[in-house]
Amino acid sequence: MQTTAPLVPIFDIGDYDAQIANAVELLRGGQIVVLPTETVYGAAGLLNHPGGMELLRQIRGAAAAERPFTIHLAHREQAKDYIGEVGALGKRLMRKLWPGPVGLVFEVPAQRRAEVAKRLGLPESAIYDNGAITLRSPDHIVASDVLARIDGPVALTLPASGGTSTPEELAKELEGKVGLVLDAGPTRFSKPSTLLRVKGESYDVVRAGVYDERIIERLLRTTILFVCSGNTCRSPMAEALAKAALAKKLGVTIDELEKKGITVASAGSFAIPGARATPQAVEALKGLGADLTRHRSRPLTVELIHQADVIFTMSRAHAAAVLALVPSAMEKTVTLDPNGDIDDPIGGDLSLYQELAGQMQIIIEKRLDEKVPQLL
Repeated sequence: MQTTAPLVPIFDIGDYDAQIANAVELLRGGQIVVLPTETVYGAAGLLNHPGGMELLRQIRGAAAAERPFTIHLAHREQAKDYIGEVGALGKRLMRKLWPGPVGLVFEVPAQRRAEVAKRLGLPESAIYDNGAITLRSPDHIVASDVLARIDGPVALTLPASGGTSTPEELAKELEGKVGLVLDAGPTRFSKPSTLLRVKGESYDVVRAGVYDERIIERLLRTTILFVCSGNTCRSPMAEALAKAALAKKLGVTIDELEKKGITVASAGSFAIPGARATPQAVEALKGLGADLTRHRSRPLTVELIHQADVIFTMSRAHAAAVLALVPSAMEKTVTLDPNGDIDDPIGGDLSLYQELAGQMQIIIEKRLDEKVPQLL
């Protein structure tokens, strides 16, 4: 291995794919590559290559050399290769927090540990620590692109000195141990990831990092968002009907949904803040066990879109409004009625609103059965 590792400004050099491929080949050959994540830069190595494992241990230092490393994943789905099936909370944590600045510690049954160790050709102690494994899925395109091309467990570690070193500092400190440093500029957070231990259907914060417990709790909520134009008719009706349906399904009151970690909200793509629901909408929902008397309209925002797990729009035009603000929301944005747009009842009489409410109640219950169970 050369003495001084090349430091490559990955976004500026002009041959991004070639540099990613080079990093992959070096890792496969047992060398170390410094990769950026959203938290810090880390020295990456392939655990089931003797050379990679030895170099990682040297970099980490003698005091922690024998402790298992955190395995980094390109996609959350890869976690099952190491832990098998997990409970509802574990699935929820992975879905909500990955990719992102959070490591998750899972307890793994003995049989599964033995199977994984045999498959990888490693002793269990190289992967599991007292029956547990730590996994992370970084939210950085460079790290993800490298990890996605390697069929094997890749670990990232910091040198014994710790800290949040720059690529230049790491290249100098790890001289002789690193084959390549991919420099993607400053990291987004410049502090270590948060570490959570999953314990059945609860979790503990092992290490405070980018996210504190308050942020974790907010991120773990299930948020369902309904979108129309003015947020005084269709979307608030849908919000109220969905709350009633979910409360009935879960055996709680509507007011207890928030305590269950479920938020149902609505917004309008052209809404004026603070407007009440139309009188006809309020009256139409009374007979269906839903209450709109306290509703106040609010505009659709980028923050609302990001917070939502699923977004039901009243029309294709509303879906387009969502995606105009946040294009990446495409996978979670659908029209409420898969058969077409739901017409605006504004200006209609009470009978029109009652007919619409009855139709929406049927559609919403069906949509919740389709989309929500996997989110809870």
